[in-house]
Amino acid sequence: MIFDKFSTKQDGVIRGYDIHSFRVKVICGVILVLCLLIAAACLFPAFWVFLAGLKDIKEFRRNTTLFPAKFDFGVFVKTWNDLKFTRYYINSFILVAGSVICAVIFNGILAYGLGILKPKGYRIINGLVMWSLLIPATTSVVSLFVNINRIGLNKSFIPLWLVYGSNAFYVILFKEFFEKMPKELVEAAKLDGCNVLQVFTKIIFPLSKPIIMVVAIFSMTAAWSDFLLPYLVLNGSGKETVMIAMFSFRTSNATDVEVLRAITFSIIPPTILFLLFQKQITDGAAIGAIKE
Repeated sequence: MIFDKFSTKQDGVIRGYDIHSFRVKVICGVILVLCLLIAAACLFPAFWVFLAGLKDIKEFRRNTTLFPAKFDFGVFVKTWNDLKFTRYYINSFILVAGSVICAVIFNGILAYGLGILKPKGYRIINGLVMWSLLIPATTSVVSLFVNINRIGLNKSFIPLWLVYGSNAFYVILFKEFFEKMPKELVEAAKLDGCNVLQVFTKIIFPLSKPIIMVVAIFSMTAAWSDFLLPYLVLNGSGKETVMIAMFSFRTSNATDVEVLRAITFSIIPPTILFLLFQKQITDGAAIGAIKE
């Protein structure tokens, strides 16, 4: 039965004794149906793109049915080779890897200073970090691009790594996690002779694997899906990412069906990432929402 797993629950929205009520079961059933309908509506576009990619260009333009006449998955392999998607995937993975490393290290160190060390004037820095959340990221794109060109870092992954490695939201996630750690651990490390950096590398950082995983997942998704700044910095450099390639296909000789297949390739990594780490993603969204 669908409600059997709630029979032993002692806390939460639905507890063991709640499922004995017919009214609760009806409400839960209605909510379940609504969630399934919402999930179906969200998944249908991706499902349609995949099925449309199995058609040839003539069938795609003339046939309005959902399913193709035949399921030939070899067309995806052909499109992958024709559009040289391996190169774009490698570039995207390089961008993602550097972004994750920078996001974890830089934001973690700043949060360590704000949440654990708390030097004189840390409240001002903390306030600036909080205020920066109110500023849309797109407002700084022009000045950021100009400065990147002035220092000669255009057509390079380095400025993108640094941009994705500085995020106020990640700092807040790290800070909230660090502040919940027992202060006795830091004091014991200092008594054992650890300096400030050793406390971070040997005590704080190893115990922060849950929040590191959350920040890594968020930074992976952001770096993979971003288009504007990578397009401005990397376009014409031979280091174009998947999202830049998707845009360039619009003005190339690629057919509409090949573009749909390329879209399918672009959504595979984020989909796999979400399926593998959906619990960490949802848990990360709640970190900092409740202050103990």
